[in-house]
Amino acid sequence: MNRLLLILLVCVTAGFASCKKTASELDKINAQAVVDNKIITDYISANGLSTTAKQVDSAGVATGIYYIVIAPGAGNSLFTNSTNITVDFTGKILTSGQTFTNSNNFHPSFTLGSVMRAWKLAIPLIKKGGQIRILSPSRYAYGAYDQLDIGLPANSVVDFDIKLLDVTN
Repeated sequence: MNRLLLILLVCVTAGFASCKKTASELDKINAQAVVDNKIITDYISANGLSTTAKQVDSAGVATGIYYIVIAPGAGNSLFTNSTNITVDFTGKILTSGQTFTNSNNFHPSFTLGSVMRAWKLAIPLIKKGGQIRILSPSRYAYGAYDQLDIGLPANSVVDFDIKLLDVTN
């Protein structure tokens, strides 16, 4: 019986210790969100995009992801996580304007459920043939991780220009 209580005590103590770490990680995420949101809103203001940039709403919650519809496209596209999208895109670091990725007119196809969260939430706002610009906080893009293979620092706020060439369900 004492062994059982000792094991239970160790498990409970370990559980509480992990809560402290989680709270610390949550504080870091929230602090970065404030920084990212300021970068994006300052950029929008400085570049006269206040009337065209809209914030992506996810189930009534503001995400901090902003988008500008350049061309709405046509058709009646239904998007699910299994929708296949074919795109042409360029990704830049918002603060420097440096291009870190692009499709080079290769036109890759992705399953919508497999792309970064910013794309998942914003691409369904246009139709086939449309074009959208997405300004994404780091938490909805590559997060707190360096992407050394593409030259993207951790916590980068990104700017994607995406042409939606095809939509297949």
